[in-house]
Amino acid sequence: MFWKDEWKKLAAIVAVFLGCYYLPVGSERFDNAILEAFHLVKWYAQEHVLLCLIPAFFIAGAIGVFVSQASVMKYLGPKANKALAYGVASVSGTILAVCSCTVLPLFAGIYRMGAGLGPAIAFLYSGPAINVLAIVMTARILGMELGIARAVGAIAFSLVIGLTMHLIYRKEEAAKSAAQLAMPEDKAARPLWQNALYFAAMVGILVFANWGKPDQPEGLWAAIYAVKWPITGVLAIAFGVMLNLWFGIKMWKVLATAIPVALLAYLFPEQPLVSFSAGVIGLSTFTSTDKGEAGEWFATSWGFAKQILPLLLFGVLIAGALLGRVGHEGLIPSQWVAQAVGGNSLMANFFASFAGAFMYFATLTEVPIVQGLIGSGMGKGPALALLLAGPALSLPNMLVIRSIIGTQKTVVFVSLVIVMATICGMIFGTFFG
Repeated sequence: MFWKDEWKKLAAIVAVFLGCYYLPVGSERFDNAILEAFHLVKWYAQEHVLLCLIPAFFIAGAIGVFVSQASVMKYLGPKANKALAYGVASVSGTILAVCSCTVLPLFAGIYRMGAGLGPAIAFLYSGPAINVLAIVMTARILGMELGIARAVGAIAFSLVIGLTMHLIYRKEEAAKSAAQLAMPEDKAARPLWQNALYFAAMVGILVFANWGKPDQPEGLWAAIYAVKWPITGVLAIAFGVMLNLWFGIKMWKVLATAIPVALLAYLFPEQPLVSFSAGVIGLSTFTSTDKGEAGEWFATSWGFAKQILPLLLFGVLIAGALLGRVGHEGLIPSQWVAQAVGGNSLMANFFASFAGAFMYFATLTEVPIVQGLIGSGMGKGPALALLLAGPALSLPNMLVIRSIIGTQKTVVFVSLVIVMATICGMIFGTFFG
């Protein structure tokens, strides 16, 4: 009886013991991989948490509080017009142009508010994959053929994968449709145009605060980059005014946040994170202490942060240990990857898709990585496969998706991305390799 009940626990203890006993501490590759894991998670915390994730958490919380469930289901629900639902989902993702981790709170927000699985998945894929600046960089650095193929492939992926997920889980979607029929129409607390401007200000802050430095010092992208922080500041001012006029936040609270932010921006013009952090602290303080809508908004945002952030940081830590940072080695030697993606075989395309799906790419970093792999012998087909699978997925991303939609749906989604990227890579490599 003892062995029947306890053998699994004993086996786990023995496995942990053997792992500790034979831990390869002192091996150069192992020690370096541990350092790489902490280097990557440090970089992620410095570059992505404040500027990307925290605004995304507040936007996701706002979706949960200020957008009615009936409205979400009307435009993105299972019974919504398919062209409208998938069009809204893919266009919204394109405008955001975020990485595979920043899109997660927003995906969680619309999915839990009743969006159909198909449109929600289309949004989840399109956010990091259909990045206009990344596609322009791909065409400029890797060639026009790859740039166009990436743009066409990513747009098609967001629609095909979303529709496929809808068809596979159509019984669950039918149940959602039935729930939508029984749902009463909500009376909006404020006009649609006010909510639209409010969300536009928050999305604008997210987009411009994270506007990446382009590879060329001239042109439209470079001009926007030069004024990204003034634009972010103007949007923040507009956001504060809206909070006061339409959401009942007292003006003294808005000013108590705005004045220190402005002062820090003046004192530390070369360190915009200082003033941005002050703004986040101020917003968190006066929303968390509010007993009305604003307090509910903070509580919902905090709920997303508690669920998503630990999984992301753990995933980034593991990804750093396995693959390292750009130009640095993890446990898996980079030459193995370079050797496995040469030519245009089925295995080369599959490996590029599979490896790309588990790697973590910050926004725009996939282009120089692929450029280096092409220089090491990577074929054009596997290059496209990696560009289609890599930016949209990552190990940290998968861990969070699983917590939102479950293990089975996550496996199906990841498999669809990998298989479709492999097929597209094979076709592209055949004609343009």
